[in-house]
Amino acid sequence: MTPELYEQCKYAMHVVVPDGRVLRGGRASLYILHTLGYRRIATILRLWPLSWCVDLGYSLVARNRYLFARWFAKCPKS
Repeated sequence: MTPELYEQCKYAMHVVVPDGRVLRGGRASLYILHTLGYRRIATILRLWPLSWCVDLGYSLVARNRYLFARWFAKCPKS
């Protein structure tokens, strides 16, 4: 991994597809959904303006991932 790619991976998920293209952020998450068998939802979310919303949602979650981790990683009280 190059130092440049390492730095970019701190801010967004990257997926290298079989043809060599590198997808990042929302597009990478849609590719993963499609690959895992959620083809219909991934195909619908690729359409404009939904693809724009996916990218926006991904960037919001990525920028605040530590906040989300605090919410979801709490241990249950016993």
